[in-house]
Amino acid sequence: MTESLISEFVDKKTLDALSTFLDTSDNAKALESAVKIADVFCLGEQFKVHAGDKDSEFKLISSFDKNLVLLIQKTWVEKSDEELKAQVLYHQGEFKSFLEKKSYKDAYSLFFSIVEDVVYLMFGAQSKSKDFAEYALRIDPEFGIFWWYISSLPREADWNADKTKTALLLGMFFLANY
Repeated sequence: MTESLISEFVDKKTLDALSTFLDTSDNAKALESAVKIADVFCLGEQFKVHAGDKDSEFKLISSFDKNLVLLIQKTWVEKSDEELKAQVLYHQGEFKSFLEKKSYKDAYSLFFSIVEDVVYLMFGAQSKSKDFAEYALRIDPEFGIFWWYISSLPREADWNADKTKTALLLGMFFLANY
């Protein structure tokens, strides 16, 4: 997705926050940047609470799990995608287990697999097209901004556990509040 297209939907402060998030190794700066990104949905302060409090984090993980499982179960799919649907539910259980064990690095790559599969179940083959990001922004700007965030993250990151956790929690926070 081009920066000019996403800048029609998010301000420069948010674009800069994502760049800072991706480049910093400072956990405090990463969290501050994630809060600015969450501000796009007027949820920055709520995210800050969830990311910094153990009880709130547990509630976020639980809410995310319940909402995603419900979304997966309620999504109508072709017969040929039933196996994928079952696989995503299985992976969601693994993902939750990693989070409960605080194995954020193990959960990180699985998160992308889950999100990409759920988006495929929702949008079909369109989700695999090169112009999906633009399509998502045009049909549902909130989801498009979420997709921009997810697409901007490296699939393999050599980040410390706290930054990895922040990246995951922000993605989960978007989906739990979508």
